[in-house]
Amino acid sequence: MSSSIGRRWTVSSCVDAEFVEPSVLLLMGPTATGKTDLALELCERIDGEIVSADSALVYRGMDIGTAKPGAAEQSRVRHHLIDVRDPEESWSAMDFVIHAKRLIDDIHARGRTPLLVGGTMLYFQALLRGLDVMPAVDPAVRASLRERLPREGAEALHAELMGVDPVSARRIHPNDPQRTLRALEVYRSTGLPLSSLQSGSKASIPAGWRCVALWPEDRGRLRQRIARRFDAMLEAGFEAELRRLMDRPGLTSGHASQRAVGYRQGWEWLSGQVTREQFRERAITATRQLAKRQITWLRGMEDIVCLPAERATSGRLFEILGSKTT
Repeated sequence: MSSSIGRRWTVSSCVDAEFVEPSVLLLMGPTATGKTDLALELCERIDGEIVSADSALVYRGMDIGTAKPGAAEQSRVRHHLIDVRDPEESWSAMDFVIHAKRLIDDIHARGRTPLLVGGTMLYFQALLRGLDVMPAVDPAVRASLRERLPREGAEALHAELMGVDPVSARRIHPNDPQRTLRALEVYRSTGLPLSSLQSGSKASIPAGWRCVALWPEDRGRLRQRIARRFDAMLEAGFEAELRRLMDRPGLTSGHASQRAVGYRQGWEWLSGQVTREQFRERAITATRQLAKRQITWLRGMEDIVCLPAERATSGRLFEILGSKTT
């Protein structure tokens, strides 16, 4: 990976020193805090390109429910890791790291600044500190656990995990079946808890990289914004998008792409398990829970600059990091 540090910035009036422009800028934060708008503004000022760090934006055909940047936004600034997989295909944190490292080098080679933007905190952690090497899993164990999931439910399997690996269980939300199954697979295949195989080291930021987090000072306002944004998605045609996905041959609610917030609840609604109003309430609640988990994750990170989301502008950020000379 390139370690070059780019052009120099002059210091804003609040800092009496010279500042070196980051070679890589990471912009993270809870959902619905305005990361997309700020990223576009930043890229236009620092001659940057956006690398998406969002686990749902990689999937084609999932546009409205993911708040994917539209054609106009993507024409303003070059974007990467958007629409690179079909929803039936897999995409992991390891895939993200491999592609992101390659893209960072490519963007540097063009003389531009990579701006990694998103709310999938696992991706940032994996990029900053690396991924632990996981042991091979017995295919029979994996098949057995996946067969139990729809019959017993995610919460029951999470309770089982709590009994054999409480450290991992406390880190994994009860309604996160993918990570719950992974932890159980490792334990059933090796006899060792997943937590004992992970380094647990804190993220370390490479030289020349800067991490910025949009921080919601008013949680009530964030909750309202999440509800308004979801209602706007419904008005924009989210139901039609869900129906198109359900009509795809081979795509099921069990695919990783369809476990994304909003989509999982959408499958429940359109399959007759809940009413439309229940779907709306559950999707909004799940999005608020996601934001809460993202905030918790950010609290555990070091060496990040927190920018109040309600007052986030490129100008305010440059007051902290320094403003460009050109």
